[in-house]
Amino acid sequence: MSVDFKTFVSLAPSVSAAKLPVLLRGRHGIGKSQVVYQLAAKAGLPVVERRASQMTEGDLVGLPSIEGNRTSFNPPDWFKIACEEPVCLFLDEVDRATLEVRQGIFELTDSRKLNGHNLHEDTIIFAAVNGGEHGEQYQVNEMDPAELDRWSVWDIEPTVEDWLAWGKDNVDSLIWDFINQNRAHLEHNADIEPNKRYPSRRSWDRLDKVLQQADALEASPAMFNLAQSFVGFEAAVALNDFAKNYERIVTVEQLLNGERVDALAAMSLNEHCAMIEKLESEEICKAEFSDNHVTHLAEYFVSLPSEAAMKLWSVISQAGVQENVVKFHGANNGAVGSHLSKILGA
Repeated sequence: MSVDFKTFVSLAPSVSAAKLPVLLRGRHGIGKSQVVYQLAAKAGLPVVERRASQMTEGDLVGLPSIEGNRTSFNPPDWFKIACEEPVCLFLDEVDRATLEVRQGIFELTDSRKLNGHNLHEDTIIFAAVNGGEHGEQYQVNEMDPAELDRWSVWDIEPTVEDWLAWGKDNVDSLIWDFINQNRAHLEHNADIEPNKRYPSRRSWDRLDKVLQQADALEASPAMFNLAQSFVGFEAAVALNDFAKNYERIVTVEQLLNGERVDALAAMSLNEHCAMIEKLESEEICKAEFSDNHVTHLAEYFVSLPSEAAMKLWSVISQAGVQENVVKFHGANNGAVGSHLSKILGA
């Protein structure tokens, strides 16, 4: 059974704190590596990352040295660090490694040592693979039951909300708003055609960086061509079309300050729903409303179609701030309460 990143992040630290290795399985580009780095940062540990797919047996166990009649193995620099100080040891692409390397990792996950060299007692181990239920799409090796038995295995199937929560502080608002309103373009979940470019969570992050670097965050041939190179033709067309109309999109700040009222009135139902989702994702309703914000939210509420109005009411009432609910319900001389009663009585 798969879990989302929110669930994984809440539970995986308990596994690593018990000094047991953690294995993430999932599709490419969903953010497995990023979440490992985030967990390491929360634990205050530097990350020592190695791609198992590029390692030889010597890269893993070290090279032998002979002193008299005794042969010992000198650990490689990365493993020596993990033995001498607490780190997050991150082994990526384990299921693309050679059998010899994986057998060495077997000892590492089983006894926390290699060739007599013990990991630091506070070093934690994470790994990531593309196998599991998505393995048939990739050129990977199957991991047998005994191998998997050494790991705490997590099949990751992230939600769009996972990406939106991360993207709020990490990508430009144009990209964030586009994904929020065009969620099917975040990533490709159907069968994959060979040699065709598809969007992924990773590719949107990279495209965002390039568009900012090129100052190409407006509809243009440059935006389309750059987007096509990262997320494929269909997503590039959709993004460029979205960008053409982006200037007329109202921000949360403008809504709360009572600005661009005409633009709000011209919005479609989908655009209203996207605005309300942005209010929720930015946790606006979890902070106490100012009188000014209550007034403008109330004006917005009574202008909404019934479906969007009920969505906004749910976001406010479920945010857990009772004072906001009371103030909002009675706002504008009871206009909100009257409109709500009218919708519920319809």
